[in-house]
Amino acid sequence: MPKIVDVEERRRRLVEAVWELTMRGGIEKVTLRKVADEAGVSMGHVQHYYSSMQALIRDALDRAVQAVNTNVENAIGAVGEPTPEAVLRACLHALVGSDEESTRLMRFCLAVAGRAVSDPAMTNVLAPGGDELLSFTAGLITAARQERGAGPRGEELMDADICWSLATSLGVDVALGYRSPDAARRLLDHHIDGLVNNG
Repeated sequence: MPKIVDVEERRRRLVEAVWELTMRGGIEKVTLRKVADEAGVSMGHVQHYYSSMQALIRDALDRAVQAVNTNVENAIGAVGEPTPEAVLRACLHALVGSDEESTRLMRFCLAVAGRAVSDPAMTNVLAPGGDELLSFTAGLITAARQERGAGPRGEELMDADICWSLATSLGVDVALGYRSPDAARRLLDHHIDGLVNNG
């Protein structure tokens, strides 16, 4: 009976090797040979799943972004009473996580962002979310203001863009050790308070 190969698991293992190597020596030091050694497989194994280092880096980046998105979704799911304001805070706080995995993902994304100068495919790695995310966030801001008795500002999409830009920037600060997660969350909460309160 032929052996069943879990392609997804093998790709994930190689991506994990890329993440680990990047944390230790920077993205520019990652090679297919080092990935093979880190994952404990042959070069042929790596090349079977990825035709080039660029293809492997891009998959590692896509998976890192997916993992960050999953963290945001999990944070929303963990909200006890999912009011618009609570969901808004949970979404933004998810980018400044204090756990090791969140820090690793953000550091990897930051390392890859440096390649954007020469590789246009990397330009959006740390950019705020697309139109769907911004519209969702703008709706949360509007609903949160209504709950507090405040009318619409008329700038909710711009407010949403600023929120994600701030959260991403603070996530980078936390990942690099410039700011503690608690300090980052306090700053985010201060900004959110200004958005949802009357005024």
